[in-house]
Amino acid sequence: MSIGYIHKELHINSYGSYLRRRFGCRVSKVNVDAGFTCPNRDGTKGTGGCVYCDNASFSPGGTQAEISQEKQMAEGMAYHRRRLQSEKFIIYFQKFTNTYAPVGRLRDMYSRALAHPDVIGISVGTRPDALGDDALSLLAELARNHYVCVELGLQSMDDNILAWMNRGHNLAEYLKAVERVARRGIDICTHLIYGFPGETRSSFQKTANLISRLPIDSLKIHQLHAVRGTKLAELYDTGLYIPISREEYTSTVCDFLERIPATITIQRLYGSAPLDLLVAPKWGLKNNQMWYSIVNELGRRGSWQGCRLTADTRQVSNL
Repeated sequence: MSIGYIHKELHINSYGSYLRRRFGCRVSKVNVDAGFTCPNRDGTKGTGGCVYCDNASFSPGGTQAEISQEKQMAEGMAYHRRRLQSEKFIIYFQKFTNTYAPVGRLRDMYSRALAHPDVIGISVGTRPDALGDDALSLLAELARNHYVCVELGLQSMDDNILAWMNRGHNLAEYLKAVERVARRGIDICTHLIYGFPGETRSSFQKTANLISRLPIDSLKIHQLHAVRGTKLAELYDTGLYIPISREEYTSTVCDFLERIPATITIQRLYGSAPLDLLVAPKWGLKNNQMWYSIVNELGRRGSWQGCRLTADTRQVSNL
């Protein structure tokens, strides 16, 4: 395949490969918990949070707000040095909504992360409706000298599904947030989930068409899965949530990848949870096994990321 961004064996533009190309060494993301909440938890937009959300299910055990930020960073960096021989790091403010605080607190946390000599940037997980002008200006300021990525949770482009999951924002708010972040020196990562009740393969491909027209730098995609203690687990127990099969997820994600530009880097293709917390679906695969299940399906098809884009879509995505 002739597209320079696509890894020959992976058939996609992986985020890890992108970081290595950009910074000239192996770079790992290190999660920290800075003690935030969300506007759909504290009553501002709602209570209870998203139906699927339990941050303990997708965060490393050492990332807890009670542990100092510096200790979380040090332990995370040491882990990635041992496991992957990583040389540089991006500090990932992950749990809940990490711009949902006064700008003075945000500046303190982000600046302390960036002060470490082996940290080349930060990645900030947030919501489209919680990115105020002051927070955005701060991130743009930091991006002048550091790598800065804003991770916007969209999850679904269907407003009915967003309401069902108690998300607290709509598609229009997401699109407005992307417009506000774009062209300010800040990378944009979007989070998507496939497998919501009532969602179809064709509707998910419409999401691919939308993403292809936006100035998105990277994507995280994972299956909807229920973990213990969430509203979604209750819906599963009562038969109101029926998980999709592994085969459907793999095939649908491959269809999606074929329809997005090769310039978009892929950070995640699958969501995993500790076995003692996972309720459904139980596919019996680890994160890297599911990643290669998708990669191998692209190989079986003889396809790759972006191969089904139209000329018009490629032109729009490169603007």
